[in-house]
Amino acid sequence: MALDPANLEAAGLYDPDAPNAAGRLALLEWIGEQGITIEEMRAAVAERGSLTGLVGDRVVRPGARLTVAEAAQRSGNTVDEIQRIVQASGSPPVPDGVGAFTEADVDSFFVFRVAAEMFGWPATLQFTRVMGASLARIAEAAVSLFQVNVESRLVDASAGELALAQANLDATRGLDGVSLVLDSLFRQQVEHAIERSRVARGGESLGTARIAVGFVDLVGFTPLSLELDAPGLAALVEDFEARAADVVVAHRGRVVKLIGDEIMFAAVDAATACEIALALVDEFRDTDGVTPRGGLGYGVVVTRGGDYYGPVVNVAARVAQLAVPDEILVTADVARAAGPSFCFEPAGRRMLKGFDGPVQLFVVERVPATRR
Repeated sequence: MALDPANLEAAGLYDPDAPNAAGRLALLEWIGEQGITIEEMRAAVAERGSLTGLVGDRVVRPGARLTVAEAAQRSGNTVDEIQRIVQASGSPPVPDGVGAFTEADVDSFFVFRVAAEMFGWPATLQFTRVMGASLARIAEAAVSLFQVNVESRLVDASAGELALAQANLDATRGLDGVSLVLDSLFRQQVEHAIERSRVARGGESLGTARIAVGFVDLVGFTPLSLELDAPGLAALVEDFEARAADVVVAHRGRVVKLIGDEIMFAAVDAATACEIALALVDEFRDTDGVTPRGGLGYGVVVTRGGDYYGPVVNVAARVAQLAVPDEILVTADVARAAGPSFCFEPAGRRMLKGFDGPVQLFVVERVPATRR
């Protein structure tokens, strides 16, 4: 749609005397070619203060929007059920009469209703909270990926608003590819989760597993982070997370969560957990400014929402905080179950927060090659 510069000027969107007049006019004309009206541009400026993301935003969730009542009617849910799904997924409640849902949302609400009939609403909503939290992190990572690797480069090169808007559109169009990859990765991870469950559950009751849980962090990370600027800190965190995750996965463990300078991981047996923890120490031993340490526990844990709970997890976390740099402390259960590939030196009985009596701990090390 061709736009008259005079109309754009009258709408307060274009100043022919501004230093960037040519670039702004090129941006406005391109936005108009995408079928967006002057009124919509003005609204975008009023709401966001920028036009570079306007076209891309339309691609994220295309289509007409339905109210919560309309979505409920079409999906067979009640309005209250829709609002509960929305909140569980990590979004705020939608006011009555506000168009917020697409036809794709309606299809998903139908799936939620079927799931609730199978698993019950409480369990379905809890699973939705896990999905929502995980997808929120993925979404934040996607936005950061664009800002750090594309937008900043264009800004530094003074590429102009049109180039930024077009790059924004290209990135949002790529979301279809991300959805395809997510489906493939999710199915792979379901396979791995089923395998772990079959091995770890054994004779334990449903909803529990017998596994090893470990925590490894970096001593010195906090003071080092205070000395770094934002890009330096980001690089430090990304380096730790990438290297730590690679080590865990390479040894057939599972990364449960990454929190700054700490990784929580799980393995189906104590020997694997010991090897992972020692490999992490080896990986970060010579890293400037920080030194690794960690703790391991082994036994029955409660499995919920992709995480693990119970005394085994608590003791592993507490033990990790007692370890000195380059040391992995483990419980007696780990020492008994790990087998002959490791040696365990007594590290005394320690009082741990939240535990009634002292806990016997050991330092784990690999058995020297000459003794194997």
